Amino acid sequence: MDAPVTEGEILAGKYRVERVLGVGGMGVVVAAHHLQLDKRVALKFLLPEAATNAEVVARFAREARAAVKIESEHVARVIDVGSLESGAPYMVMEYLVGSDLAQRLAEHGAIPIEDAIDYLLQACEAIAEAHAAGIVHRDLKPANLFLTRRADGSSLVKVLDFGISKATQPAGSQPDMSLTKTASVMGSPLYMAPEQMRSTRSVDARADIWALGVILYELLSGKVPFEATTMPELCAMVLTETPPALRDTRPGTPAGLSAIIERCLKKDPAERFGNVSELANALSSFAPPRSRLSVERISRVLRAAGVATESLAPAAESAGAPRMGDSTSAAWSPASTSSSRRSGKLPWLLGLGGVLGAAALGLVALRTGHSDPPASSQPPAPAAEPQAAAAAAQIQLAPAPSAVETAAPPAPSGAPSAAPSLASAAPQLPRPAQHRPKDLPAKPAAAAPAAEPVAPPAATPAPKKSPLNVGLK
Repeated sequence: MDAPVTEGEILAGKYRVERVLGVGGMGVVVAAHHLQLDKRVALKFLLPEAATNAEVVARFAREARAAVKIESEHVARVIDVGSLESGAPYMVMEYLVGSDLAQRLAEHGAIPIEDAIDYLLQACEAIAEAHAAGIVHRDLKPANLFLTRRADGSSLVKVLDFGISKATQPAGSQPDMSLTKTASVMGSPLYMAPEQMRSTRSVDARADIWALGVILYELLSGKVPFEATTMPELCAMVLTETPPALRDTRPGTPAGLSAIIERCLKKDPAERFGNVSELANALSSFAPPRSRLSVERISRVLRAAGVATESLAPAAESAGAPRMGDSTSAAWSPASTSSSRRSGKLPWLLGLGGVLGAAALGLVALRTGHSDPPASSQPPAPAAEPQAAAAAAQIQLAPAPSAVETAAPPAPSGAPSAAPSLASAAPQLPRPAQHRPKDLPAKPAAAAPAAEPVAPPAATPAPKKSPLNVGLK
């Protein structure tokens, strides 16, 4: 179809047409130069035959209002609206550099799993804001997901074409199975939920959940789950048939990911995910770390709108999903709040743990000294790292006090004095009189070595396992 404008033409007195970007069944999108702002923009306007249809004009205006209501970076910004000299309405949007995901699929085929999930979760950010505002897109498809880049070079997905997906089909036109026009007639049948095929007026947010499932299926496999040569055949398949499992079309796909898509494609809307936050939480187990922030934003947006959402932590952590290390995620994590409250107690806890740990180690040596072989027969224990020593002190924090209080006998008069400080070294507790070699003449002198100070924890030989040792570990 030929565009009704030419290069260099001035529209609305301030937009000079640079080139035509696309022509659909109802509208045209051109790259234009804003003469007053000296800025490149994208200008979208209705074709003359569509501009005479009041319903189409109302839906076109609805698209502009919907895009303005959704403030997410994942929706193309609307800069201006107005009417051309012909009376056709137009809207001016930010100019995007890149390509839509339909073109990406056509040029490169199936997309890696982590990238595909990341793209879908970015789109879900925009859909979450739309659903929170009471807007159902109804025409989600790869052609309406535009892949561009942020200033730092990272990928950015923007959702296009809000509001006009239910436009009435122009008289005399034929269904277009490719369905990549700027404004589809009734939505795109390849991505439409069964209930939307029955009635486009009664759909809710779960119709978008279906479409997101179809999109993810196509991004991962390179093909849609339902393919047909005619519209009636396609509708019959969507309404009655079960789609092929993703693992059959893309071998090696995780079973859990395939199950998520199957749930999106349930015929009964009640059996699908209840909202995009539930879908995002399920996908977080297979998403790259950079997608964590998208999942959190989706949940926050719907919770702010009064929609009950699931917590991210159980789904992601149970599957071993890594957490993002950026400050935003850390500030949002409940664990970070509790750990910050405990940080002020950490120094004195470590000091107390060191004292009690040293006492416990001295008690172990006292209890096991009668049965241990001479120190020279045991391999030397490796020197402990400072972090490991602190951890050992904390582990022994609970049992150490009771053991010291109940098991350590008072030192008899005349016995060697203990170490001056428990915090600086292990206590040099004397052995009880009944265990000294002079009180046990029947035993060989070599079996009971003379009492000697217990070495510091870093050089203490590893004692044999005994009930006491096990309890302290």
